[in-house]
Amino acid sequence: MKLFTKDELIDAIKKISVHGWHKSVKKTIDVRNDGAVGNTLEFLLGIEENNLPIPNATEWELKGQRAGTSSLITLKHIEPSPRASKIVSHVLLPNYGWRHAQAGKRYPDTEMSFRSTTYATGYTNRGFSIVIDRQENKLKFVFNPLYADKNNPLISKWLNEVEKRVGLQSLNPEPYWGLNDLKYEIGAKIKNCFYVIAERKIENRQEYFNFKNLYVMSGFEFNGFIKCIEEGSIYVDFDARTGHNHGTKFRIRQSAWKNLYSSFEKKI
Repeated sequence: MKLFTKDELIDAIKKISVHGWHKSVKKTIDVRNDGAVGNTLEFLLGIEENNLPIPNATEWELKGQRAGTSSLITLKHIEPSPRASKIVSHVLLPNYGWRHAQAGKRYPDTEMSFRSTTYATGYTNRGFSIVIDRQENKLKFVFNPLYADKNNPLISKWLNEVEKRVGLQSLNPEPYWGLNDLKYEIGAKIKNCFYVIAERKIENRQEYFNFKNLYVMSGFEFNGFIKCIEEGSIYVDFDARTGHNHGTKFRIRQSAWKNLYSSFEKKI
C-alpha cells in the first residue's frame, strides 16, 4: 500500500471532491448507515477502513458525515466500568430493559432492549442522565425515576416493572468512566482527524455523495471534550438487546467538532 504524507492525502481528497458525485459503497436506503460517507471516501482513496495510509496513521482518524444531518457521529466505543461486571448485559439490560419492538417477530418473544442516548444537560424520558463528578474524577451514568415521563403509559408500565425487578433506587453498581481513562482512550483514538462533510442525493434508490468540505483538526484537547459533555453536545449512547450488545458509544453533534481541537483548518 502506498503511503501518503498528510498534504498528499489532503490533495487526494480535493481531487475526489472536484469529480462531484460518487455512489455510496454501502446500502443506505433501507438500512441506516451513518458511516457510509467515510466508508465511501476510504474506498475512493483505495485504503482499508480506518487505516489511513500516512506514516503516523495511528495518530489520525478519518470521519465523515452528511451535510446538515442531525445525526450524531461516533467518537469511540467505550464500555462503562466496572467492566468485570459486564454492566450493560448483566445489570442495565435485565434490570432496566424493556420488551424489544421486534420481540416475537424478528427476535425471540423474550428479547429485551436497552437503548439510551444520554446527555448531561437533563434526563431522558426514562430518567437516565450522565454526570461529571470532579471529586471522584468520574463520568457517571445515573438513574432517577422522578424524572421519568410517567404520563407516557409505556414508560409508566416500564417503571412498575423496574420496581418489581430491582427497585427504584440508584443504579448498583453505578456505571462510570474514569476521566483519566477517557482522556487516554478518546485522545488516542481521535488525537488528530480528517473530517469530511458530504452533500447527498438519491437516484433510483441509491445514495450518492458529493464531498464538499474537508476539515483537518489536530491537537485534541480533553478540556474541550469535557466542556462538550457539560454543554450537551457529546452523548453516551447505549444500544443493547438480549442477543447482542452493539456497544456503548461516545457521540458528538456535527457543530461541536471544532471545540475538541486546538487547530481546526478548512481545506475544501
